[in-house]
Amino acid sequence: MTPDEHQQVIDELQVVIDDTQHTLGRFEATGMDQQMPKDYDKMLDILDDAVTRQRAHTLAMLV
Repeated sequence: MTPDEHQQVIDELQVVIDDTQHTLGRFEATGMDQQMPKDYDKMLDILDDAVTRQRAHTLAMLV
């Protein structure tokens, strides 16, 4: 991948990260994290995966 392609993926993953963090915050604010723990855990997995992939693309771009 070119640096520009890596940056595009990084930017798109940031949108996923931001949206997921916003949704997690809403879940926590309304107590849904307690009422729907499996869904909450799935969102945490999505966030973790997006951050991991973003980090990998950042490192690849720096090489």
